[in-house]
Amino acid sequence: MRVFNPVRTLLFAALLLASSAGTAEAQSEAQARCKAPDAVCKAAERVFSIASFDPTASAVLIETGLLVTNRHAVADNQRAQIFLPAGGQVLADVVPSVYAGDLILLRAPDLKAPGDWATAEAAAGIDLYTIGFDVGRGAIRVYAPGRMLLPRAPGKPLARLHHDAFNQPGNSGGALVDAEGRLVAIVASGGEGRNEAIPAAEIEKLKSLSGPEHLAASRAIGEATRKCVEALDAARGARRLAPKNVSFIKEHCTRSNNRQLWDLAGQTFGRQRMVDDSVEMFTRALDQDPNAINSMFAMAIILRLAGRYADEVVHLKRLVDILPADAEVLRLGVQAGTWGGDKALAEKSWKLLERHHPRLAPLARDFIDNNPTPPGRRPKRQRGDR
Repeated sequence: MRVFNPVRTLLFAALLLASSAGTAEAQSEAQARCKAPDAVCKAAERVFSIASFDPTASAVLIETGLLVTNRHAVADNQRAQIFLPAGGQVLADVVPSVYAGDLILLRAPDLKAPGDWATAEAAAGIDLYTIGFDVGRGAIRVYAPGRMLLPRAPGKPLARLHHDAFNQPGNSGGALVDAEGRLVAIVASGGEGRNEAIPAAEIEKLKSLSGPEHLAASRAIGEATRKCVEALDAARGARRLAPKNVSFIKEHCTRSNNRQLWDLAGQTFGRQRMVDDSVEMFTRALDQDPNAINSMFAMAIILRLAGRYADEVVHLKRLVDILPADAEVLRLGVQAGTWGGDKALAEKSWKLLERHHPRLAPLARDFIDNNPTPPGRRPKRQRGDR
């Protein structure tokens, strides 16, 4: 997910309106180039580009007149523009909802669905295809397939499906489908091959918790989302966050109930060397979704920067099992295992480096054998420090 300001949103929308004919042409070309199974290419007809709080996102037509997208794409806006592949656009109303996850419904009565759409659960080893708006091509695109990395964590109602099917900005709110074109999940977030989607089974729960009677509560969640995003955006250029800014971020990001925003808040605090605040946000994220790979990865990084190597080991042991060919994970596994007193983790990470990244293996071996003195723990900046 990207963070944009309202002026940029309006400019982007104007640009799309001015080039609707070009978008229609690009859409036709994209469909013609689709190399996926026919059922997957056909499913792309149900995915649209939209603009709202985020100026570029995607939405999925689940039935005539009703679409689903990410709540973070609309925040507290009451409408979204939907861009049609044949040119032009329609306005959709945001359907108020108290659903706790990152989904929201859009109502656009003039959009007709081409029949029923089957859903399916993800399974290990099957191909999964992301379908979403490609900013560079200006069209809905079916990307090369990937696979599930981790299933939805049991007993955690807001846990997500974790996969490595390609995602990029603009895909949020798009569809994740299997080779038969069945809807598996709604694209949510991710990066660097560690991507997330919300299982399609959640759509029925979303419907049951949506309607005009939820307007006030829905706006409150959307407002918290907007304020969290804007505060995190403003914090990017700050050399030091004032205590009131830290409190503002924690309050509104927590109220948004969006685990991705908790991750971003944790990263923001980590850059400020506010270790305790950062760990608090990542702990909250992993409580909501224990299988959240990006949250685990970020937690490991902040613990390493804090010199808490034994605590880091807990997360690296899982990450090495999940991503056994990831060079960065294996490098961290060698270091955390060596400095955190887990020789088995260090040796396992080295052996995997030797298999998947042989050029890096000698340095890792030398590190384990010589066990250099860990760098001193970076001083934590407490709120209010000058």
